[in-house]
Amino acid sequence: MEKFFQELLSKYNLKQEIHETLQTAYKEAHQIWEPISEITALNQLKILQAFQKNRATDFHLHGSTGYGYGDTGREVLEDVWADIFKSEKALVRPQIASGTHAIALCLYGILKPNDEFISISGMPYDTLQKVIGTHGETGTLSELNIVHKTIDLKEDGDFDFEGIRKSITPKTKMICIQRSRGYSWRPSLTIKQISKAIDFVKTINPNIICFVDNCYGEFVELEEPTQVGADLVAGSLIKNPGGGITPRGGYIVGKEHLVYQAACRLTAPGIADDVGSALDFNRPAFQGLFLAPLIVEQALKGAIFTSLLFSKLRYQVSPEPKEFRTDIIQAIKLGSAERMRAFSRGIQKASPLDSYVTPVESLLPGYEDSVIMAGGTFVQGSSIELSVDGPLREPYIIYLQGGLSLSHVLIGAVLALKELGCV
Repeated sequence: MEKFFQELLSKYNLKQEIHETLQTAYKEAHQIWEPISEITALNQLKILQAFQKNRATDFHLHGSTGYGYGDTGREVLEDVWADIFKSEKALVRPQIASGTHAIALCLYGILKPNDEFISISGMPYDTLQKVIGTHGETGTLSELNIVHKTIDLKEDGDFDFEGIRKSITPKTKMICIQRSRGYSWRPSLTIKQISKAIDFVKTINPNIICFVDNCYGEFVELEEPTQVGADLVAGSLIKNPGGGITPRGGYIVGKEHLVYQAACRLTAPGIADDVGSALDFNRPAFQGLFLAPLIVEQALKGAIFTSLLFSKLRYQVSPEPKEFRTDIIQAIKLGSAERMRAFSRGIQKASPLDSYVTPVESLLPGYEDSVIMAGGTFVQGSSIELSVDGPLREPYIIYLQGGLSLSHVLIGAVLALKELGCV
């Protein structure tokens, strides 16, 4: 990659001193990447076999209109998902607007007044706090007298098992695990950790529903949460499993009766998953899923390189370069709002679309603090494409994720450094 980095220096007027740092980071990254490639190959095999088992054909790539009755493409797509995730049932729909929407469908579909649910991985992501109703919003779970508790992770990033035991009561219907870090510095949770937590909860009460927010984690490891005991899992199709191609949508997988309850919330009781036209959705949903392991691999390799590069320049990073990864997010502690703006400008300048635009922070629906975002993505808001975001609050952490190709992430990291004045 010496010629590539030299070309970057020339095209973007970078200082020659950074060339050696880039080369060193790239060589060190190579030593970490090999296990990721094998996981990609195994996940690709798993997905291919699911397509073949369910006899997917060109006919299934075409959509439907109106009610969507008899949409066999939609049905086969969901059967493929269920096989990949080793679950009883899947709901994969373009009508699910976001990952938060998918999670909300699960919560509203299953929890009833006076039920209790516990977030055992700490306070959920900002947008989900609005769903719970922590700040007096309308239409929330708290308005329905559904009780929410939070158990923080321990300082070492593991579950607080004693705290979980003490918090569970006869009214506890569900425990929720957020696999990814969200807007926090804590490590994301591995499948092994999630498995241990689910087993622990089930020994206390086997009837408690174990739900996992799987956003940013799909196909990073060999197993998914449904394979280690999760009853219900949800996520977004403009993240990992959409492969950068699926233009919208979300998914829910898990036990059949639980997915059905969520489907009733998406449409209406008695209708559930029998309706919902696909329009132009089926083809990119099938193709994006098939490509997802490869795209996740590119994003992971880019995140590792970025972690190495910024740690060499004495920035705090999480995960650290050699740390085991269970999602695609790379957090970098920048220390000031201006550095967050500068980093975001660099990523925006490296984007294929809107590269001339300057990102500015703003208040977004579902967030308490102003959030800055950057990424000229082909799918609006896509975080499997190269993008960064973060709330402008102390300690001023920027969260980088995605990348349809490794080389694009390398370019983005270098331009972010340039805007920071490091090169």
